[in-house]
Amino acid sequence: MGRLFGTDGVRGVANADLTAELALGLSVAAAHVLAEAGTFAGHRPTAVVGRDPRASGEFLEAAVVAGLASAGVDVLRVGVLPTPAVAHLTGVLDADLGVMLSASHNAMPDNGIKFFARGGHKLADELEDRIESIYEQHRTGEPWDRPTGAGVGRVTEYTEGFDRYVAHLVGVLPNRLDGLKVVLDEAHGAAARVSPAAFARAGAQVVTIGADPDGLNINDGCGSTHLELLRAAVVEHGADLGIAHDGDADRCLAVDAAGEEVDGDQILAVLALAMREAGHLRKDTVVGTVMSNLGFKLAMEREGIRLVQTAVGDRYVLESMKAEGFALGGEQSGHVIVLDHATTGDGTLTGLMLGARVAATGRSLAELAGVMQRLPQVLINVPDVDKTRVNTSAELAAAVVEAEAELGESGRVLLRQSGTEPLVRVMVEAADIEQARAVAGRLADVVKSALG
Repeated sequence: MGRLFGTDGVRGVANADLTAELALGLSVAAAHVLAEAGTFAGHRPTAVVGRDPRASGEFLEAAVVAGLASAGVDVLRVGVLPTPAVAHLTGVLDADLGVMLSASHNAMPDNGIKFFARGGHKLADELEDRIESIYEQHRTGEPWDRPTGAGVGRVTEYTEGFDRYVAHLVGVLPNRLDGLKVVLDEAHGAAARVSPAAFARAGAQVVTIGADPDGLNINDGCGSTHLELLRAAVVEHGADLGIAHDGDADRCLAVDAAGEEVDGDQILAVLALAMREAGHLRKDTVVGTVMSNLGFKLAMEREGIRLVQTAVGDRYVLESMKAEGFALGGEQSGHVIVLDHATTGDGTLTGLMLGARVAATGRSLAELAGVMQRLPQVLINVPDVDKTRVNTSAELAAAVVEAEAELGESGRVLLRQSGTEPLVRVMVEAADIEQARAVAGRLADVVKSALG
């Protein structure tokens, strides 16, 4: 798997790359690293462990729980809940560590492990590096220092997590959703129960699709990566809007009443204006990434809102927000962080706040999202190449220079390696969609030849 930790935890094919042994070993290593860092000083440590509905999550959860308990950490098992729910519960329960088992939007055979520090925040890079180093050190033979007797961790089923999280979501909304009809696509994932309950408690009339997880159907032709079913359902039911989550519900994409997609940039634009109006958009700034559509940047400039851009990955958005005290940030993919109410991207919260804005203004989602016009953007994922050389290939660099010269100031090029999958992403924006497709196609061919 190369370096174990990517931009969003450790991911791989479950029981091939991500084995029970690896899950157990990383959990033990995490406990030891946090103990060394002083996180557990003066008290008996506690961890919150949750998962999405993937079949492999069942045995991986058992391995994680066994590893933590064997290292002397008491475990609260919250079961199937969204990633942001695990982060929230880690914070409000004053736990020392949170662990989420999910591969987010990836296909069912994959799974992943994501660690949260005290307060529900993602672990710092240096701690992840230390966990990986300690894991490798002990994997090759050095024995662990293991507690015995009363020193081993105890495991408890924490059944209150669902209600506590839903109450939090509804409680932070600026207004209710009475009068709205909403279609929710749950991707047969971790929010299949949470999201419908939260929207209903907030007053919306709810229609659900993709809300019957069986462990095998997560993200299968539904959810935020496959909006076709949601588009059709919104139109069929005459709904005001549709909300789509991914497998662990840390992201949200939307569909307006006509079935048109509203992406993460547009959602950020709508929420930025709403939060500024309410006096909650600190420093009149929103944080995006280098993948943010140029149309989003232009719209924020026109509205007098500053855009700060980071590397791709919600962890980098969050780092910028925390460092500078910003309140709102996110990605085009639908990871939206409202830092006053969540420590990570929260798809259900984002959908609720978007619905609240529609309800409060009486304006359609299409009208609200029209604050920005998306420039044509083409994204091609190029698999089976050496993604580590994307920034060092002279052939590729020359092709990028040529493409940028052709596009001029009306477009841009971005090439980057995926942090969660073995591929290179080629992104091209242009004033004309056909030009964007042509340039992206040529660059993708060069990526294959230069890095294949």
